[in-house]
Amino acid sequence: MNAVVKSITPNSPASKTKIAPGDVLHKINGNVIHDILDYEYHSYDSSLLMELTCPDGKVKFIDLSKPEGSEPGLEFETFLIDKERHCANNCIFCFIDQLPKGMRETLYYKDDDVRLSFLQGNYVTLTNLSRKDIARIIKMRISPINVSIHTLNPQLRSFMLGGIKGGLGIKSFKTLAENGITINNQIVCCPGINDGYELSRTIRKLIKLGQCINSVSIVPVGLTKYRQELTKLKPFNKELALQTVRKVEFYGKKCLKMRGSRVFYCADELYMLAGLKLPDNEFYESYPQLLNGVGMMRLFITEFESALLENKLTSPQTSSSYSIVTGVLAHPYLTNILKSTPNRYDKIKCDVHAIKNSYFGESITVSGLVTGGDIIAQLTGKKLGSKLLIPRNMLRFGEEVFLDDITVCDVSNALGVPIRIVEQDGADLLRALLGN
Repeated sequence: MNAVVKSITPNSPASKTKIAPGDVLHKINGNVIHDILDYEYHSYDSSLLMELTCPDGKVKFIDLSKPEGSEPGLEFETFLIDKERHCANNCIFCFIDQLPKGMRETLYYKDDDVRLSFLQGNYVTLTNLSRKDIARIIKMRISPINVSIHTLNPQLRSFMLGGIKGGLGIKSFKTLAENGITINNQIVCCPGINDGYELSRTIRKLIKLGQCINSVSIVPVGLTKYRQELTKLKPFNKELALQTVRKVEFYGKKCLKMRGSRVFYCADELYMLAGLKLPDNEFYESYPQLLNGVGMMRLFITEFESALLENKLTSPQTSSSYSIVTGVLAHPYLTNILKSTPNRYDKIKCDVHAIKNSYFGESITVSGLVTGGDIIAQLTGKKLGSKLLIPRNMLRFGEEVFLDDITVCDVSNALGVPIRIVEQDGADLLRALLGN
């Protein structure tokens, strides 16, 4: 893949040279540029000799000076420069394999690219890396990376990932850990497969790998109604969720004593399934697994309560009536949040509506997978007040579109009520309730 220059950032070091859009970057200080990691690693120095080819085929050499560590200012035609690496696994729990037909094509794409893990936080399996790839990660200190490990039992991991490379990936994982690469881990927990004794065994082995294991999230497998001809899996029930939470908390306490960090955390969904009170804010330390659904509700509650204590928001002069939509699991927690609103906001009335997931199946109970069609079907004819509040996590990133391609505007028109999108921030919920 060629590193074709798309544009040059204005007022950047590169803008003061003769580099132009359409040029192809081949080398920096004699090092071949294969992808974005090569570019960022080899462009760190303050003095760069860049070798490029012009669109007419002429080779040119550019001397570029800049502060050490700063960006040269080149934008390429593709983010990675190289092609994105597709997932070659056949995981028994893969959520994408459980999607209904007819959704947007991009939703069916499976990436498994360690470069995106480092740059954007994606979770990878390490099954498509060569020895050369592993050596480059270690040499460049590409850290931290996020790994979907699931188990450290090679035979079981091969079964769960649908091929022998699943087990072989454990060797790469251990090599990275032994060479000091910081790793955040995800364990998708499947009842009867990698929970119970196997989960304890995995956790103990991860603890032995030491400080390089920065954090580990244990998340319950998500099962839709579209699992025809797929491996039969059991969903979590209240008892299994409770057992798993207690097990993970036990090892978390041991790690807290040994190294000052819990390391191991259960996703909010497991606490909710078990009917447990969420841990306190301090439990989650710096929220290392927030994007994996660990501590998201606790942080939201903390932000809401902090906003109440600040007392900087103006109470509405007239009575206001709103409605909020959420998933089934979060409903009681969100209802309790609103009960904490002090008397000075007594002119605000807000109903919380739990939306059952007919689109993916009612075993899917998280708010992030609620669709526009289900909201319309279940709220049509109900009194929703002057505004409907919808959490941002129900929408595709950067868009106002639900997973079923229904837009926020479609929902608003169908229900005859204005919609306010609430950010994943408890303070923004209070602002929305107060009309700020």
